[in-house]
Amino acid sequence: MANHFSAIKRARQTEKRTARNRANTSRLRGALRELRESLGKGKADKATSEKVFRETVSALDKAVQKGVLHKNTASRYKSRLNARLNAVK
Repeated sequence: MANHFSAIKRARQTEKRTARNRANTSRLRGALRELRESLGKGKADKATSEKVFRETVSALDKAVQKGVLHKNTASRYKSRLNARLNAVK
């Protein structure tokens, strides 16, 4: 347990940041899961898959902005997901 005022403040800040990062990561993972499930359904939901793909790309870009992902990691995700989307088309 923190004893100094500065250590107590740091502990508070860490809790807030951890909660924020966890929420952002969870939101991103949910978007990725939704797209993968949409792609798994196949050609029946092609239009839906494209819409979900755009939303997922947006979620990836927001994750980069918020520092949850590195920009190259997000770029790799987008590239691979786009390849899977094109394979379904």
